[in-house]
Amino acid sequence: MNVIGITGSMGSGKTTAADFFKKRGIKVFDADKIAKDLIRPGQPCFNLIVRYFGSEILIGNEIDRKKMAGIVFRSKKHLNKLCSIVHPEVIRVIKKEIRKAKSKKNIVLDVPLLYESGIDKLCDVVIVVRSTQSQQVERVHKKTGLAKSEILRRIRMQMPIQAKMQRADYIIDNRKTLNQTKIQAEDLCKKVLNK
Repeated sequence: MNVIGITGSMGSGKTTAADFFKKRGIKVFDADKIAKDLIRPGQPCFNLIVRYFGSEILIGNEIDRKKMAGIVFRSKKHLNKLCSIVHPEVIRVIKKEIRKAKSKKNIVLDVPLLYESGIDKLCDVVIVVRSTQSQQVERVHKKTGLAKSEILRRIRMQMPIQAKMQRADYIIDNRKTLNQTKIQAEDLCKKVLNK
């Protein structure tokens, strides 16, 4: 089995790149969706997060992800603590999914914090998607409504894109048109899937 990791910075277009593989019938595992499931009530991370951050992050009996983000993206200490709770569980779920998908020739892991979490060690190939910071800000603002200053703070809390690119096997340059990105992604799909 060929495990393909796709990563980038916030708003760089990694999910768009992962979708090109999905359209070719490749199973894509989205680490963000896995993490969201893991912080629901009754799930492994819920009690640990509430114990550390306090009940002020709750709305009813659920974690308010916006409130939690407001806390963790203002403190590297809090962000590291959240990652230390969630990442091991995300890795456990991804390993389980890889085992379940062993009959497949290829699978894709769409993981924003691929290198930071150590999930890159599970991958045979890593693709980094890059774009300009202004494009990232525009995309994230359009999707979330966050202010530019908040988006930039969150981007700065991640590993710099240059460091990710240095470790990548392949890079998709998403700084131009969607059609140019599509051409790169399709070429890369052929190259990576035929390994």
